[in-house]
Amino acid sequence: MHERYGGPEVLRVADLPIPTPGEHDVLVKVHAAAVNARDWHLLRGDPYLARLAAPELGLRGPKVAVRGTDFAGTVEAVGPGVTRFRPGDEVYGEANAAFADYVCAPESVMAAKPRNLAFARAAAIPLAANTALMGLRGIHSGQRVLINGASGGVGTFAVQIAKAYGADVTAVCSRRNVELVSGLGADRVIDYSTEDFSKSGQRYDVVFDLVGNRTLTELRRCLTRTGTLVLSGGGVSEGGSLFGPMGLMMRGKAVGPFLRQRVFLLEAKPSADNLATLTGLVEAGQLVPVLDRTYPLEQAADAIRYLEVEHARAKVVLVLVE
Repeated sequence: MHERYGGPEVLRVADLPIPTPGEHDVLVKVHAAAVNARDWHLLRGDPYLARLAAPELGLRGPKVAVRGTDFAGTVEAVGPGVTRFRPGDEVYGEANAAFADYVCAPESVMAAKPRNLAFARAAAIPLAANTALMGLRGIHSGQRVLINGASGGVGTFAVQIAKAYGADVTAVCSRRNVELVSGLGADRVIDYSTEDFSKSGQRYDVVFDLVGNRTLTELRRCLTRTGTLVLSGGGVSEGGSLFGPMGLMMRGKAVGPFLRQRVFLLEAKPSADNLATLTGLVEAGQLVPVLDRTYPLEQAADAIRYLEVEHARAKVVLVLVE
């Protein structure tokens, strides 16, 4: 937990009461919890503008002191209004304060864990894969899709989901990740250190930007006349910023209504239905979570530091129960 904004060094281990499930809540014994870029953004309260909008944040300090969103584990107890789960069920989903031995979440944001996955890999799915699914929803076979940031947590899922939908996928990543992304099914992989995808002259039906390091003009240049640009945050730690990737999204929102091209600002909301769709893709062998590293819960600060500073590939997961 943390009581003030800062880097991973402000995190500390603490004993807190086990939460009590409400009417429609499920109490889960956490076996694994994934680390996301969202964690360091919330840990630092960065960008500063987010402190005015995110419900977990306050101007001077966090309103939710325990980090973590994705979890996988076993049901410990259920509220009286819960109908889909009972104690002992293996589940996964999204909730605040997942970096803990127990997490309490509404029934509506979790699903049965994929039968063919261990808890650590299941925990890697919810936030990142749901973001990828919602960003690509509506694409169809034969469309050309470019994914900027293809080797990250969301990107590795986006490549696989786009291929499952029959799209022709061009992935953008660093040189060290070309082999990884190719192995996930990308039709072409662009090493951004040697080629600028915005100047290639290629046009795509969908550009899914997961990095936030390009201008709106550069991204739109890659689209067909009626293509869709999906903006999904991104950004890297710069020691504190006012707008961060929100600046690009704000510009997209401002000019979007006046363009023939569609600019879509992605807000991925937890959904049991979406998790069920993802479970189906996993159990059909079309979606495989990729893990970079695992850490014990006590090393959550090290895990966040690695994700934030070392530009981890795919997913980093905390394992609480082997």
